[in-house]
Amino acid sequence: MSKGKLEIFPARYGFFPYMFLIYLFMPGYYIYFETGWKLYAGYVLLGLFLVTYRQLYFAMKSFTNWLILQIAIVLFLSVFININIVFLGFFPAHFIGWYKEKKQFFTALILFGLSIFTPIIIHYNHLNPNTLFYIIPFILIMLFSPFGIRSMNSRMELERQLDEANERIEELVKREERLRIARDLHDTLGHTLSLITLKSQLVGKLLMKDIERAKHEVKEIERTSRAALSQVRELVSDMRAITITEELQASSAILEAAGISFQYHDDSILEDASGVTQNIVSMCLREAVTNVVKHSQAKNCYIAIIENAGEMMISIQDDGKGIGINNQAGNGLKGISERLELIDGALKITSHKGTKLLITVPVIVKEREGDVVS
Repeated sequence: MSKGKLEIFPARYGFFPYMFLIYLFMPGYYIYFETGWKLYAGYVLLGLFLVTYRQLYFAMKSFTNWLILQIAIVLFLSVFININIVFLGFFPAHFIGWYKEKKQFFTALILFGLSIFTPIIIHYNHLNPNTLFYIIPFILIMLFSPFGIRSMNSRMELERQLDEANERIEELVKREERLRIARDLHDTLGHTLSLITLKSQLVGKLLMKDIERAKHEVKEIERTSRAALSQVRELVSDMRAITITEELQASSAILEAAGISFQYHDDSILEDASGVTQNIVSMCLREAVTNVVKHSQAKNCYIAIIENAGEMMISIQDDGKGIGINNQAGNGLKGISERLELIDGALKITSHKGTKLLITVPVIVKEREGDVVS
């Protein structure tokens, strides 16, 4: 509610609270035919009833006090003015359904039930059977309606909590996606920039020895930089899936540029692996080869891919200095482990006369044309 502006009913309820006000005309009509103190007391209490109706929408701390006062007004008017005013009980019946705790709910419902049946008991001898049959069904509806209101409010509260949870989940997904893209950008650019750095160093050495080869390497640097720009665009726009075969070719190029001999053995059918598995394994291969180039000081790198009993094993081994206490490649290895967790894979590291990474991932075979799904 804005400062200085009186809000009659909470805006979130729309016109619903105003529609209930129509039912105040009936008790006003009955009070009109009274005389003396009943006439004045009736209209004063009807005005106070209207105040309680408004306050019950706002006063959460004193909610119970206002509800008790409202029930007491219904009881007084239906006992001393007219038995038909008991129909004002639909107002407190509605608000009783707002109680979330069962103890408060049933306590208020019992109090309300006593207040509704008391006028009938007092006026019983003056009620004809037709009036009784007319009033009793509505009283039963009043007594059962709080259960429906409470159930509806509970469902609305659950829906609200679900919406909030979905918003938090959506925000976490966006945050994780940003981190994933940032990590993939880092890995991709790190790999490509390492290649550009190596070739630039080579050009520096060749300028005084072999100008023609230096020119060729400069063109290779230009081609690689354009490829890097293309990769960035692909990663940002649609995270292009990379196959293991493509990554092996890229690994061969960067190892050759670094002066590291590359050997490769494969007895698996790479096309059987799903796109997700191939993409993640490719990124792990890229990080592993980048570490070999940057940190190993190796002369040889050997990669083997073996498929056995529904799993794929990828071995990346070098003959470099191994992983020491101060492991510069620690973050890269951690990134590999995090990626493999997404496909239930595992990473094993051994360091003796070089470093060996053994990646194990389950292989979900893609459906082939003509296969029958059981």
